[in-house]
Amino acid sequence: MELTDKLKRVPVSEQEAKKRATNFEEVCLGYSLEEAMAEASRCLKCKKPQCQTGCPVEINIPEFIRHVETGDIENAYAEISKYSALPAICGRVCPQETQCEAKCIRGIKGEAVSIGKLERFTADWAREHNIKPQSTAEKNGKKVAVIGSGPSGLTCAGELAKKGYDVTIFEALHEAGGVLVYGIPEFRLPKDTVVKAEVENVKSLGVKIETDVIIGKSVTIDELMEEEGFKAVFIGSGAGLPKFMGIPGEQANGVFSANEFLTRNNLMKAFRDDYDTPISRGKKVAVIGGGNVAMDAARTALRLGAETYIIYRRSEAELPARAEEVHHAKEEGIIFKLLTNPKEILVDDNGWVKGITCVEMELGEPDASGRRRPVEKKGSDFTIDVDTVIMALGTSPNPLISSTTEGLEINSHKCIVAEEVTGKTSREGIFAGGDAVTGAATVILAMQAGKQAAAAIDEYLKNK
Repeated sequence: MELTDKLKRVPVSEQEAKKRATNFEEVCLGYSLEEAMAEASRCLKCKKPQCQTGCPVEINIPEFIRHVETGDIENAYAEISKYSALPAICGRVCPQETQCEAKCIRGIKGEAVSIGKLERFTADWAREHNIKPQSTAEKNGKKVAVIGSGPSGLTCAGELAKKGYDVTIFEALHEAGGVLVYGIPEFRLPKDTVVKAEVENVKSLGVKIETDVIIGKSVTIDELMEEEGFKAVFIGSGAGLPKFMGIPGEQANGVFSANEFLTRNNLMKAFRDDYDTPISRGKKVAVIGGGNVAMDAARTALRLGAETYIIYRRSEAELPARAEEVHHAKEEGIIFKLLTNPKEILVDDNGWVKGITCVEMELGEPDASGRRRPVEKKGSDFTIDVDTVIMALGTSPNPLISSTTEGLEINSHKCIVAEEVTGKTSREGIFAGGDAVTGAATVILAMQAGKQAAAAIDEYLKNK
């Protein structure tokens, strides 16, 4: 295909499937400058661009693409940085196909402009050329605490620093980045290059990060405000408490939550031969669930040498994972057992997984989510021979923060109750956003919540 074919995207290079299934190097290799400029030239320069309305953090997409088209990547990055603290990350893991690209007018007749890949290229170019985001406001001396260094916390902290606040992030783990470092595999989001660079960019705005601080144990929110002089607090602690099915055999050796499995592989580097990380490397692995986390866990297990199954109770049409991740998983050899639901994990005499009994499903009437409800087929039970089971069924917030903060309202799902746009909680001066409020969601929606909360905190402290 010629680079000037306006109806089709400029293809992006990827590792060949058989090769990448054996390593943890990044799958997508990104655009060259020539390819990025050619893809940017496909933009129709709409008078009323709809792509921007589809972006949760409202990046001025036509403006940054205009700079890419002319090869002015420094100004393209400056434009993106006005709106987003994590463009290299968003360009890799954001579901553009259901957001900005879904609204691209070019996509009506032809393929939408590859906005995500252009964002990734721009951020990568800036990193390689040591270009940093700019802070414009004078420091005002007012202290704000941010709990959690995931996407919502980093975004909130970066936005507040740009407005002149003295911001400190408190992170429970030994490395900053939250779900970006422990939850998303290296082959989708490189840690040492991409994530660390984005964290450093936030720090370059003046944000301080203190690791190994568990809010609720090391120090409480009340102590931060009453004894350490923080005028406002943003809770962006995520949702790290895994869910299980409650079926027989779940307590067996060889059963993981996806959260634990991915954390051991990502943060504890179990995928590297020079790290002695305790983890059960199964030869046959079943991953229960159909979201992005399930795809991540399955593709990680595959790379560790396992024959890997995805078990999901609905059909492919209902898979909540990104189409790109499903496509890559199939290419790499993941076996999909759809319309299938686990009933029991079989355990050997030594307490280890030896198989999983499942039942076939069929789709009935839609449930409250709008998806057709799966119903068991009687007499269709069968067993899959596996030695490891990974539960990727979602997560909920850890209740430690809410249980140690007086007057902080939570709902029945243990999520912090906060106003949708402002992030205001039941406690004055305390704001919250991201997965700690909504339950497990996407990186970009967590960023949106962090950005909106920063604006609300700024308004609150100006009027206090």
